[in-house]
Amino acid sequence: MMKKDDFKISITVEAGAQRVFEAINNVRGWWSQNIEGPTAALHDEFIYHYQDVHRCRIQIETMETDRKVVWRVLENYFKFTQDEREWTNSSIIFDIVEDAGTTTLHFTHRGLNSQMECYQVCHDAWTYYIMDSLRQLILTGLGQPTPKEEIALGAMEENRIPHDPGTKSIYHRLLIETPVETVYKALTMAEGLAGWWTPDTRAKPEIGAILRFGFGPSYFKNMEVISLKPYSRVEWRCVKAFEEWIGTTLTFELEPQQKGCMLLFHHDGWANYSAEFASCSFDWALFFRSLKFFCEKGKGFPYPNLMYKIPEGA
Repeated sequence: MMKKDDFKISITVEAGAQRVFEAINNVRGWWSQNIEGPTAALHDEFIYHYQDVHRCRIQIETMETDRKVVWRVLENYFKFTQDEREWTNSSIIFDIVEDAGTTTLHFTHRGLNSQMECYQVCHDAWTYYIMDSLRQLILTGLGQPTPKEEIALGAMEENRIPHDPGTKSIYHRLLIETPVETVYKALTMAEGLAGWWTPDTRAKPEIGAILRFGFGPSYFKNMEVISLKPYSRVEWRCVKAFEEWIGTTLTFELEPQQKGCMLLFHHDGWANYSAEFASCSFDWALFFRSLKFFCEKGKGFPYPNLMYKIPEGA
């Protein structure tokens, strides 16, 4: 029989074991703010949920100060797997080893293996939350957890603009084989947008922010952020660009899939099927190829490389 290896990952940080231990137990600070219940003492039970896609009940089974934390998954539900109970009775283990001013965290999800239907999604998600979010919480005091869903939804409904059915829309849909968290970051953070669209980017992930994208020395597109639903939806309104762009809305909808993230993009509000409309649709297809490479491989081909210098194998 094929050996079923548990998922494992390790990080080493310039911090003491106490700081690492405290960060692990601050679960809302690095994993998700959508957690109900206590998370910092032996035998505590808490519930994690991500939209209607994933829900689990976890008990803290082991708590050895500055050395080890073990969670036991008591119940689990996945929307996207045939066996909805994958994860049930698995163990999530944090082993802490301090040595000469640095601390190594060995993370193991015992019972999560490559034979499971959820494996790739969970592999990528845990990699993001341990390597990026938990590491940042340890080093800076600020992680990158999934934000509270109720707050994000309220912001979306308040700022969303209705689509005029009499106008035209550009649509694109593609699978990006990374977690929705990675794609959302690439669509909202300046360094992400610069990595796949244009290096001349000024952006911040806030409702009402004006994002500025430069294409050459004298042409800029300005977008107002009108909706943000973390890890689910981003919407902009164009306030400065070619005349046909102004007033159009650009919406990025993200949906978790077994192999990563499905992106549905629609650019709404075009008056006509014009030459600019056709050109824009073609360009978006190329840029989303760049986004896919940026998220999956860490390197896209933003403007001007998109047109003139696409990497080999792209």
